[in-house]
Amino acid sequence: MTLEILSPERTLFSGEVESVTLPGTLGEFTVLRHHAPLISSLTAGEVRFRQKGGGEQSFAVKGGFVEVKKDEVSVCIQQ
Repeated sequence: MTLEILSPERTLFSGEVESVTLPGTLGEFTVLRHHAPLISSLTAGEVRFRQKGGGEQSFAVKGGFVEVKKDEVSVCIQQ
């Protein structure tokens, strides 16, 4: 699935990933391939993701939003 992480200043990440874990306002959740469409607000925490091939990365966030549709995850964050 494709992940794009954006801040107001720039694109922080864009690429293929296996999973994304996000700090949702109602609790942490993980998005995998073929996830149902959703839109959620994010709270302070960490956005973590596993890239294809096994590498893991994370970004600290103060808040933001995520949209999931058709194996595309778009995350707009405040750092």
